[in-house]
Amino acid sequence: AGNLFELFHIEDDYARTLQRQVPLAHGGNIVIEQTEALVSIDVNTGPKVHGKDQAKIILETNLDACHEIAKQLRLRDIGGLIIIDFIDMDDKGNQQTLYEHMQKLMSHDRAKHNVLPLSKFGLMQITRQRVRPAVEMDVMETCPTCMGKGKIQSSILFTDKITEEIEAYKQHFGRGLRLHLHPYIYAYVSKGWIKSLTSKWRLKYGVHTIENQSLGMLETKFYNRKGVQLTLPTAEEQNKATEKQK
Repeated sequence: AGNLFELFHIEDDYARTLQRQVPLAHGGNIVIEQTEALVSIDVNTGPKVHGKDQAKIILETNLDACHEIAKQLRLRDIGGLIIIDFIDMDDKGNQQTLYEHMQKLMSHDRAKHNVLPLSKFGLMQITRQRVRPAVEMDVMETCPTCMGKGKIQSSILFTDKITEEIEAYKQHFGRGLRLHLHPYIYAYVSKGWIKSLTSKWRLKYGVHTIENQSLGMLETKFYNRKGVQLTLPTAEEQNKATEKQK
C-alpha cells in the first residue's frame, strides 16, 4: 500500500501552511502576512499579463486565489480580521462573481465567519472565528539572532564589538586565549589570511580563533589554554575585589 499522505497530497498541503508565499494552481501566488491586529493576504499574478484577455486572466487568477485562501484559512485556522487584496478588476460583474465564489467556498467552513463584498479599493474583508491556536504559533519561533526583526548588526559593528571583548578579556586574563566563533563569522574574520582580523588579533592580543558550530550566529565564547571557559566579572564583582584590595 502506498503512503496515504502522498496519495492525497497531505504533505504538500502541510508544507504550504508553513510558507508565507503560497503558489496558485494556474500561476500567480498569495502572500499571507500575520500581525497582531489582522491578517493580510495579497494576491499576485505570475508573469506580467497583457493583451485583450487580461481581464479574463485576472479573474481566473482571483478565482484560483479564492480556492487557496479558503483552504489556508481552514488549514492554518486563521481567525479574527482578514483583509484580502485581490488583483484590481474594473468590471462590476467580475467583482460580483468573485464575491459569490468566495461566499460559496467559505460555506464549507465550519467556523463562524462573515464575508463582505469587495470595497471600492478592491479589498475583501472576512471575519472568522478561530477554532484552535493558529498554525504559525505552533511551528514558528522568534529567531534568537535577529529577535524576529529580520536584520542583524552589520559586520563592521560586530567585529568592532568582538575586538572590544578581546581587549577586555586580554586585560583580565592575559594572552593565550581561545576565541570560539560561529563558522560564518569565523570565515568572515579569516578573509585575507595575512591581513585578516584573526591574524591581527593573534599578533596584537595573543588570541587564537576557533570555529564552533554549536554557537549562535553572533555568539562568542572565550577559553584559556586548558579549555576552561572564561567569563568577565560583573561590575559588582569588580567593586568587591577593589574594596578587598584596599
